[in-house]
Amino acid sequence: MWFNNLGVLNMKIDEIDKKILETLQPNGRITNAKLAATVGISPPAMLERVRRLEAAGVITRYAAIVDREKIGLGVMAIVSISLAVHKFESIDQFRERLLELDEVLECHQVTGEDDIILKIAVESINRFSDFVMSRLAAIPGIPNFKSPIVLSTMKNSTSFPIKLSNG
Repeated sequence: MWFNNLGVLNMKIDEIDKKILETLQPNGRITNAKLAATVGISPPAMLERVRRLEAAGVITRYAAIVDREKIGLGVMAIVSISLAVHKFESIDQFRERLLELDEVLECHQVTGEDDIILKIAVESINRFSDFVMSRLAAIPGIPNFKSPIVLSTMKNSTSFPIKLSNG
């Protein structure tokens, strides 16, 4: 393990770590014994490897992926926001306001024409309208936003491609 030029802890990803991560991403509930058999190492060695990946922050958490429509969140939208930064005391204040909004699943600060991209899930179009008009528009410093509704999802992956480390 080492720190990169941004001070972030990195670790060398070898072929075994790659197999572990490729197996765990789609199935975080796999048993240690089954994971060890899949990867081809002993269960104690597997447990040590997984703990090392967790300690280094490569594996950040385990989660159940829920079908949003089956829990009543039938509308998803991607909201692009252009900020009037000069009206903000700080970007942290804006971030704090967004963290209070349960409808916001993801928030990304981006380059380009827009500053922020949000992924929103709500029960209905009426609920989305209420969210935009009463909650999102109430945040100071948002002079402009676009809010396309997702009609269908063609790909939705939670797995990242794993690359071996070069050094």
